[in-house]
Amino acid sequence: MEASVRLYSLNYDEVKTYLWAAVFVACNLVLPQVFHLIPQGGIIFSPLSLVILVGAYKFGWKTGLLAALLSPLVNHLITGMPTMEVMLVMAMKLAVLAIVAGLAAQHFKTVSLPILIGVILVSKAIGCLGELAITGGIDATIADFTIGWPGLLLQVIGAWLILKFVR
Repeated sequence: MEASVRLYSLNYDEVKTYLWAAVFVACNLVLPQVFHLIPQGGIIFSPLSLVILVGAYKFGWKTGLLAALLSPLVNHLITGMPTMEVMLVMAMKLAVLAIVAGLAAQHFKTVSLPILIGVILVSKAIGCLGELAITGGIDATIADFTIGWPGLLLQVIGAWLILKFVR
């Protein structure tokens, strides 16, 4: 289940980087509102992660990183969510995902389910270690897998479908 797609590696000196990052931040304003209609929908599905994964994989880690760092901040300023206590950890996890996804796309130059599974598992492992270092608690880290497994599936399948079919 490998798909040939056009992947980019945009740099910070390109206007497209900021335009696409703005698109992903806007998506990350709207998408969580939909998932928050479901009780604990944000925790279960991690909708920001899907957008960052797709953005970083398609347009490179620099575009993804920009969107990853801005999305929680813009969301907090406009909606009050995530809370300040959660924002640092969320931004760190999204930044790790953006870097891992962008580097994987740059290396493999294709998209497949095994690559996306690997990207998510590696970024989750690094993100969980970072969260543990920042918070000192393991409860939220465990919840990423026990409560958040539907979101992990959504990221793998959703990102694969979006990257494969959206040109």
